[in-house]
Order: sequence, then C-alpha cells, then structure tokens
Amino acid sequence: MADKMDKLASQQPGFLGVESVRDDSGSGITISYWDSLEAISNWKKNQSHLVAQEKGKQEWYENYSVKICKVEREYSSSGQ
Repeated sequence: MADKMDKLASQQPGFLGVESVRDDSGSGITISYWDSLEAISNWKKNQSHLVAQEKGKQEWYENYSVKICKVEREYSSSGQ
C-alpha cells in the first residue's frame, strides 16, 4: 500500500517528493513534501488516500502522528 500511495501522491498537484525509513522492527518515518498547504489539504482529502488511512488505523498501525512543517532551508554534506 505504501508503494501505491507513493505513486498516487506523485501524480497529485503540488507534490515535491517523499522520503521513508524503517528499522528492523518496522517502526519508521515517512515524510512527504508539498508546495503548499492547499496541496497538503487536497492530498489529505484524496479518496484513495482516505481508504489507505482508515486501513492503516484499523490494521497496520498501533499509533501514529502527523506533523505539518515548513522547510525553510536545506543543506547537506557529502561526507568526504
């Protein structure tokens, strides 16, 4: 379902990208990037996404949290 939602999200207006990481126990974090609060709101209302959210609540996740944040700046090091 995660792959299906990633593909669907990538087709939505305002989608910028997604990052996801899981540990050996299955715990993890997924971050999706959008160009506006309106795009986030539209994704939240997407019918297929709503079905996946409900399935997640009922079957896959014991708990979860959602944070909506604004990225002001990004930089990284190549580690060399």
